[in-house]
Amino acid sequence: MKDLSPKTQVFLVHFAGGNVYSFQFMKEHFRGYDFIPIELPGRGNRINEHILNDFIDAAKDLYLQILAKLNSSSFLLYGHSMGALLVLRIAHLLELDGHFPEAIVVSGNAGPGVFSSKSRHLLPDDEFKNELKRLGGMPNEVLDNKELYQFVEPIIRADFEVVETCHLMKKLNPISIPIYALMGDSESKVDKIENWRAYTLSTFKYQVLQGDHFFIYKHPLALSNVIKKAIRDN
Repeated sequence: MKDLSPKTQVFLVHFAGGNVYSFQFMKEHFRGYDFIPIELPGRGNRINEHILNDFIDAAKDLYLQILAKLNSSSFLLYGHSMGALLVLRIAHLLELDGHFPEAIVVSGNAGPGVFSSKSRHLLPDDEFKNELKRLGGMPNEVLDNKELYQFVEPIIRADFEVVETCHLMKKLNPISIPIYALMGDSESKVDKIENWRAYTLSTFKYQVLQGDHFFIYKHPLALSNVIKKAIRDN
């Protein structure tokens, strides 16, 4: 008899400038799972919607998407960079509603309170482009093409403001589920990765992999294995 029980759901939240397609490089490693990337307005499948630039609004938008899609008792949240901060907030909102992920997996971010004093969303255009080049993840074909850059620039600025709005909050609540954190060994704040420990009342584990802020593209299998292990362990 065919097993009709729902698959474990893996919800994925993108980085600044990302969209629903940002994690396609991992999808082949999640056969047997329900692989569900979600996105903020103003990009991808939501191109005609108003761009959000506030952390609370962005987290609520994603939370409501996840709430509408939940159909399994087993699910996990993953976020990279901006997405890492957002999934912490989303997990808290879900817990208040009685929904408990197996864990959250966060990458490319040392957690709340560890941030640059630079307000990136307010940088002049040349400095803003240089910041994008420094972070990586944005093809030069986009940065050097006037029309493409004019399209993505307001989206990325708004996403950076989402991150900086988060840091203006007094506190992000700790969650009752495990946190698994990953960073690249060349990231500027990698030495602060254990900061995430303060945001869970459960277990905390971390791993540092070779690479810069977008190390995830070099390690799709390792990242996927961490996510699947986080599900199995809980």
